[in-house]
Amino acid sequence: SIIRARDKGVKFEVHWSAEDQLIEPNGSMLASYIGFLVRQHIPITCDNWRSPDLKVGKEKIWSEIQRSFHIDESRQKYCIQLAGKRLRGFRSFLCNKFLKDEEGKFVEGEWPMKYAEIISADEWDNFVAKRRNEKFHEVSDINRKRASKPAYPYKKGRTGYARLQQRILTEEKSDATSLPEHVLWKAARVGKDGAVVEAVQNVYDECETLSQ
Repeated sequence: SIIRARDKGVKFEVHWSAEDQLIEPNGSMLASYIGFLVRQHIPITCDNWRSPDLKVGKEKIWSEIQRSFHIDESRQKYCIQLAGKRLRGFRSFLCNKFLKDEEGKFVEGEWPMKYAEIISADEWDNFVAKRRNEKFHEVSDINRKRASKPAYPYKKGRTGYARLQQRILTEEKSDATSLPEHVLWKAARVGKDGAVVEAVQNVYDECETLSQ
């Protein structure tokens, strides 16, 4: 594990794509570790990622990353932004798992003991209170509706563009360092069945024509 390796003085190398995105080897490992760290050092009640109150927590996250990975200072902004995304994802998970019934309606969920080491009872009560707030639900519903109806939905789950591109280039045994943007865009919208919806294909065809 990362912790055991760190205790032995071992650091992992980090690799980046031509577009400055995390890739393998160790890209997924670092991304997961950042998710772990943000849950340890930033409260789930944080709704403003730019708040000055989070400075100490963010600095701790960065220092912990540097203890386990060979990573340049110039990558700090990327890693902290990723931490913010992972925190939002964790909050959404908690809300969906413990504060909603089968119909998606709000319920007063009990303090999840599974996360007692990182979420105190008071912190959980504050988190629940914020989710109970009518204005929060109004904004949340609007954002959820927007996210649920993208014109061209991304279909590769948590696999980001950088790792998707790396996988495609590896499978094709290509010497190229990157794919044309419209090729990668289309690949990200192909479902597990390999089907491509007409609207996506039309955009791709238009881009292909313009690129010639």
